[in-house]
Amino acid sequence: MRNAKLPTLIALAALAGLAGCGKWRGDEEVGSRQHECMARAMYFESNRSSRDGMVAVGSVVMNRVASPQFPDTICAVVGQKGQFAPGIMSTPMTEPASLARVADAAASVLDGERHPHVGNARFFHALHYNANYNNMHYTTSAGGNAFYEKRDPNRVTQPDPLPNTEGGTG
Repeated sequence: MRNAKLPTLIALAALAGLAGCGKWRGDEEVGSRQHECMARAMYFESNRSSRDGMVAVGSVVMNRVASPQFPDTICAVVGQKGQFAPGIMSTPMTEPASLARVADAAASVLDGERHPHVGNARFFHALHYNANYNNMHYTTSAGGNAFYEKRDPNRVTQPDPLPNTEGGTG
């Protein structure tokens, strides 16, 4: 009889074991604290969505890191109060099926992959949410989130969220 908890234990061990794996991708060590923070952003903001949704969230995080208007590390961006899901830095990641997916997507973003349609977007919200501000220029929707840039209202050419699109990454 197969142990029903074995896949869960394997997935948790794989994610926990990344901390010491020493495999480098770009300027980040997979399993580093920055990798964990990126994985947390993807897990809590898009873990039940597609790879495109995860990479899009990661692209926004990296756009914020590159912006002088936000902190300059992934963990500082993800942990910034009121910007991402409540408890993002402390809530346990308990869905085994998602752990390997977010670890892989986070490593890919740290290695330079970006969602091809996120562009310079530094913000997103759930696709079903009606924000109703006049300065939101939408760039794409993926994984159930709508991604946007804040612009002067006169420069907004896409004021409404785009339909959810998948298949642009990986």
